[in-house]
Amino acid sequence: MVSFPITLARKLGADRVVLVVGHQAEDVKQTLQGTDVEFVLQAEQLGTGHAVQQAVPKLADVEGPIVILCGDVPLLRLQTIRELLTHHGETEAVVTVLTTRLKSAAGYGRIVRTPSDNIVKIVEDKDASEEERKIREINTGIYCFDAEFLRSSIHSLTNRNVQKEYYLTDLIEVAQLEQQRVSGLKCADPGEVMGINTRGHLARAEAILRDRVNLAHMEAGVTMIDPARTYIGMDVDIGEDTVLYPDCHLEGTTQIGKECTIGPDTRIVDCEIADRVEIKGYSVLTESKCDEGVILGPFAHLRPGAHIAGSAKIGNFVEIKNSFIGPGSKVSHLSYVGDTELGRGVNIGAGTIVCNYDGVQKHRTVIGDEVFVGSDTQFVAPVKIGNRALVGAGSTITRDVPEDALAISRAQQKNFPDGAKKIRARLKKNPKK
Repeated sequence: MVSFPITLARKLGADRVVLVVGHQAEDVKQTLQGTDVEFVLQAEQLGTGHAVQQAVPKLADVEGPIVILCGDVPLLRLQTIRELLTHHGETEAVVTVLTTRLKSAAGYGRIVRTPSDNIVKIVEDKDASEEERKIREINTGIYCFDAEFLRSSIHSLTNRNVQKEYYLTDLIEVAQLEQQRVSGLKCADPGEVMGINTRGHLARAEAILRDRVNLAHMEAGVTMIDPARTYIGMDVDIGEDTVLYPDCHLEGTTQIGKECTIGPDTRIVDCEIADRVEIKGYSVLTESKCDEGVILGPFAHLRPGAHIAGSAKIGNFVEIKNSFIGPGSKVSHLSYVGDTELGRGVNIGAGTIVCNYDGVQKHRTVIGDEVFVGSDTQFVAPVKIGNRALVGAGSTITRDVPEDALAISRAQQKNFPDGAKKIRARLKKNPKK
């Protein structure tokens, strides 16, 4: 969740990002490892003003505005913060507060204005009078400060209040005493500035974000049969005229091309899907690639490293792992293909298994162009099958097969005349046997 305001700050062009950490600080640092973020520790959680006091020494040389964002407000839009910065500059204020209006403001700090609409103070809910509690305009906890004013006034805060905390909001009154300008910008959408304090809040935020992401894709030409049941990650790209059926989950850095069809109850994570690919329902794809014109599923499973070339077909209950399936090849039914390279125009019969693991290490199988593999075949890797070879159904292949060869490895069939008739007669005479 904290990555959202950090990303927002980067998009704003912030020179520096300072993150105040406290509870589970090491976990937060580890999560953000590798990002260009400076950390300061608030060992005791003594209020918002106390948190900013820990960060101010890191901002000693900063000029211009300092934006203070909340770590638990993930729905804030970039445009809103840009408007806050613009308003701050136009009003020449030392503090600009982002506010919003709620139907029920219980639990929030109230914005107290003069008849001329200037902000004179922010009163926390527990410290508010009965009259002040009637105010519906609330503080979002998001501010823009003049850097010099923040540095000079932050340590004047006291904890003389009900909660015995240092409130950042008290700087509004400090500015008033210094006859400095305090301005406020109203955020029209309260959902944009909602904080996350419970799992219920988190679910509401997810729904809002899902609607926002889905609408952007639909406006770009993507069709969703039921947007309320379509789940798309922030970093997913989808080409126009692609159709998404209900309950599909597109996650991570997935890229989907134009004119694709993604069936119901699919999950696609960190994959590259080219144009005009059809992925039928109940399929799962992870870190895989499908070239143009591929047909996949239903109930197909592509594991990491799977690459399905153009116009190939992967059918129902087929699992592909770390393998290349050549152009126009078909693995249509009930098969496992792992650590394998398939050539062009290969047909893999139902129930075929590549035995790629010997209990210690993985081995590769190479199957050439235009090979036909009969049903219920096992390839015991490492093994190589030459171009245009034919593998008879029910075979267990343990050695290489040359080009154009026929390979059969199974017990010879024997038929016993009237054998079935004799067995039935014996069973009828003595059922216990």
